[in-house]
Amino acid sequence: MKPLATLLLVDDDRQVLASMADWLREQGYAVDTAVSLSEGKDAVNRKNYDVVLADIRLGADDGFELLAHCRKNHPDTAVIMLTGYGTVEWAVEAIRHGASDFLTKPLMDEELLMSIERTVNQRKVIEENKTLKAQLDERYGMENIIGHDHRMLKIFDVVDAVAETRSTVLITGESGTGKSLIARAIHRRSSRRDQPFVEVACGALPETLLESELFGHAAGAFTGAVGEKMGKFMQADGGTIFLDEVATASPSMQVKLLRVLQDLEFEQVGGNKTFKVDTRIILATNEDLGKAVAEGRFRQDLFYRINVINVELPPIRERIGDIPLLAQHFLAQVCAESGKTVHGFTEEAMQALQRYRWPGNVRELQNAIERAVLLGKSGMIGAEDLPASVTTGGGLSVEHIANQSLKQALSAPERQLILDVLEAHNWNRQQTAAALGINRTTLYKKMKRLGLEEVSVALGR
Repeated sequence: MKPLATLLLVDDDRQVLASMADWLREQGYAVDTAVSLSEGKDAVNRKNYDVVLADIRLGADDGFELLAHCRKNHPDTAVIMLTGYGTVEWAVEAIRHGASDFLTKPLMDEELLMSIERTVNQRKVIEENKTLKAQLDERYGMENIIGHDHRMLKIFDVVDAVAETRSTVLITGESGTGKSLIARAIHRRSSRRDQPFVEVACGALPETLLESELFGHAAGAFTGAVGEKMGKFMQADGGTIFLDEVATASPSMQVKLLRVLQDLEFEQVGGNKTFKVDTRIILATNEDLGKAVAEGRFRQDLFYRINVINVELPPIRERIGDIPLLAQHFLAQVCAESGKTVHGFTEEAMQALQRYRWPGNVRELQNAIERAVLLGKSGMIGAEDLPASVTTGGGLSVEHIANQSLKQALSAPERQLILDVLEAHNWNRQQTAAALGINRTTLYKKMKRLGLEEVSVALGR
């Protein structure tokens, strides 16, 4: 049976040492012993212990020296100090130097067990926190944002440059381009990384609920407000708050946001007490805020206040050279989570991924790869495993077309026609231009405008 924990007992009283060791072994612990400071140091240097229990007086030596040795060289090992001559001063000194607990002899069985259990549990919590932070770094660190496109490399530089500042950051780009990932990366690379990161989807809540969600409310502020509620800004005190879809905020909410951005002060709904917070604010939108200002839908002063540092994420159709990197990344991710083994993509599948326009951007690509892995039957993802919209060159929904100009909407079938003719002539420009009844210069211009020149480069054509 696996022991509850591994312990090292260090005491120069051999009789007490043997008795305590035997009893703790009966309780389910793995126990080693040492009768001197030097033996104790040698033991912790050879083996990793969960807890060291050391007497303060070790013959002519001082148990505090063993505590210092553990703190310096084995910081993950907890130390409980023991003494038969306990004083308040010694207890304070032990805790101040990093001891997990301080116990006075003669030891009570229950007291000793409780101290060890508490210390082991605290150690587990610390280890879990370290693991969680490592997972957060892996998931939300810059290394998880894939891209070799020159625009993405510039964005990485901006993130590094602004992470340690308190400046407001506005992240713009189409839906699905990874605005939340960039916001989290800024937070994780800053000195606020150990403090809260609070995300609020402003467009998901009506104005009345959004105000309460952001600023909290006082007891009795409205029907059902039986107690005081802490808002997201207060929760993010010392950390970062990420306001997504900020363009959806109402005019009155925009006024409140302007004040918070300027002074970092606010009142709860129904309250009159002013709260001040130390919060880094990052905002995001998929709308053109300049256009919204011109149309009177967004306050000009708020726009100038939030547009201090603008990080604009390009759509995936404008950086198709990153599609193979992203596809392989999502493939590895899904395989790790699902336990399936898929080695890669067929040439036809990768060509289809690079031809598709991806109106849903990176998020849509991720979903397509996940679907292909989970539903695929072989060790390679083929074109037949991808959604029909991808393999037929689609990607423009009725809703998407309705939000575009006529020229933009008509470009999709034009692009597909040129792509089909290019592939039919093995990407020979001269033959393609002749087949289309246009000159080669016109073909080059159309390929550049429709993003086909990038496809050509990516495919080595």
